[in-house]
Amino acid sequence: MNLQDLRYLVAVAEHRHFGRAAQACNVSQPTLSSQIRKLEEGLGVRLLERTNKRVDLTPAGSQIVQHARQALAAAREMEIVAAASRDPLVGPLRLGVIPTLAPYLMPLILRPLRSACPDLIIELWEDQTRALIEGLRGHKLDAALLATAAGTPEITEIELFREPLLAALPLNHRLASAKAVKEESIAAELMVLAEGHCLANQALAACGQKPHALRSPLQNSMQAATLETLVNLVAVGYGATLIPALAVSSLSQREIVICPLAGDSARTIRLASRPGYSRPQALRAIEKVIRKAVGPILSPLPDRHP
Repeated sequence: MNLQDLRYLVAVAEHRHFGRAAQACNVSQPTLSSQIRKLEEGLGVRLLERTNKRVDLTPAGSQIVQHARQALAAAREMEIVAAASRDPLVGPLRLGVIPTLAPYLMPLILRPLRSACPDLIIELWEDQTRALIEGLRGHKLDAALLATAAGTPEITEIELFREPLLAALPLNHRLASAKAVKEESIAAELMVLAEGHCLANQALAACGQKPHALRSPLQNSMQAATLETLVNLVAVGYGATLIPALAVSSLSQREIVICPLAGDSARTIRLASRPGYSRPQALRAIEKVIRKAVGPILSPLPDRHP
């Protein structure tokens, strides 16, 4: 048994197809199949159930795949620790970002981060909060940019900046000329993102609605997965919504009016990681770049570092 055999097994478990698994591992299908058979022989147990159309894991195979993933994660951590002892700002860093932040923050930071740390390679994973937290727990991610607290001791967080929420209204809306919009005044017409997006809960809470209560008929009938879609619906008259401040420059090109909120509602952006992550210097570099990039637009929170 070796790590490469475990990589082949995990690839088959993920793709449920020998051809696609071999392609993902950059080997021929006969090579991959042969190595997995050797692994089965070495362990003395059948790991896979093979059919013409699909490959499934046996009960023993399912358990062994879990251990294989842990072993591969541990091996990667050893490689990272070794590399970090040489230079923590060299090599890949797997960074997760929520979808309501990634399109607006990443263009601001990737170029200056490359200038500051030219040998640090950011591997971006955009997904909802729950998936990013699981990615951190499972060592699939090294860090994540979140807008809600993870709420678990397995993950540490640094608060980076406070991002105001603003009202996005149709051009002919009754409040389009208001200097500030009271959140409760648009509660009945508020549209939010589909479930799973933390911004949806934050918008509902800002407008006095319980995040996990039954949604209104309007909210149930419009299940937008992106801010762009949500704002396009607003532009043609389907209610109102709240958008984060960093998205304004991109979304203001639509036929909408963007107004500040009277209640000064906002979300806090956090950099999350595992407590024992072996490259804190890399996280510190990302933190510095983000604070500097958003400074002219927003108000970063105080730096907790000396």
